[in-house]
Amino acid sequence: MIPDFPGWAVGGVRRLRAYDPGHDIVALRRAASDGDLLELGSNESPYGPSERAVAAALASLGDLHRYPDPLGKDLRGALSTYHGLAPENFILGNGSHELLMQVAQVFAGHAAGVVASQFGFAVYPIAAQAADAPFEAAPALAAGAEMPRGHDLHALAAAAAGSCRVIYLANPNNPTGTWFTTDALAGFLQQVGPDRLIVVDEAYAEYVTDPAWTSAIGLIAKHPNLLVTRTFSKAHGLASLRVGYACGHPDLLAVLERVRESFNVNGPALAAAEAALEDREHVASVRAGNAVERDWLRGELLSRGWAVAPSQTNFLLVDFGTDANAVEASLLAQAVVPRPMRGYGLPHCLRLTLGQRADNARLLAALDFAWQGRVR
Repeated sequence: MIPDFPGWAVGGVRRLRAYDPGHDIVALRRAASDGDLLELGSNESPYGPSERAVAAALASLGDLHRYPDPLGKDLRGALSTYHGLAPENFILGNGSHELLMQVAQVFAGHAAGVVASQFGFAVYPIAAQAADAPFEAAPALAAGAEMPRGHDLHALAAAAAGSCRVIYLANPNNPTGTWFTTDALAGFLQQVGPDRLIVVDEAYAEYVTDPAWTSAIGLIAKHPNLLVTRTFSKAHGLASLRVGYACGHPDLLAVLERVRESFNVNGPALAAAEAALEDREHVASVRAGNAVERDWLRGELLSRGWAVAPSQTNFLLVDFGTDANAVEASLLAQAVVPRPMRGYGLPHCLRLTLGQRADNARLLAALDFAWQGRVR
């Protein structure tokens, strides 16, 4: 007889559904025997990592029998130099996903709820439920707004007025690509006050070209209840190595440190991330190339009559105005992998990662074919 393992789980986990990464990409790769799979579902960088990062990771392989630095001192030192703060202002994670989960593990619970925006990153409600904490999704901006389905900071502040302890914001936001300005964030911080932990997820920060946006890291000195998370998985092109970080007040990070897993960032990841951070030219090149493709592809999609949210990320959210199942199925049949949005409550939408020009042209051709042959 098999025990009732789900019944053994603690309250929040009993009802929890694991994070959905989208399609089974490994199976799709194996099925595409010619290796011609166009992967546009996970917001990975088509430009790859810095050559310096690759070299640093390879050079570290001679120490595979050694544990990595448990404190990540060299990388934290590099982050200190990069951001102009002390090493004590940084904590490292196995990607920023781990850190986002740890925030709820430490600070949320039965009487300490979590608030995030509707159409925010899927990890936020998962983190809340794993901590058995109440979760509220504040209404997003209307679909026809300037930032369709983006964060409504006034609605977030109103939702946080109750027993909320943690507020998650993504700027820019996944999956909508939308963003808000630094001035808007400063006003929100003032409105919410110092008694709630405000987590600003900046996973896509390196892609931003809007001069009205600056990192929330610059506001930490004035707001010790602010935590900013970043990742090396996106613009730095180190997704397979899983390394991220959070920046905040040292007293805040000291509490998070209590639950950080030992050696949570591996040696090659530490080495590659430090080298990637130093190669600013590579990131600038990725940002510039991505911006060109973002504008070009969005224009092409809009010309076909589809609604496309403005974006400061490396992806576009496309609203087809009808259930996107048939379009998605056709794309997969053409070896093009999008990210379905049904789990976000957006069944009419697909999220499409930006590739280089040849990738984006192929995507458009596949979309045209899918649209012509869709079931009406």
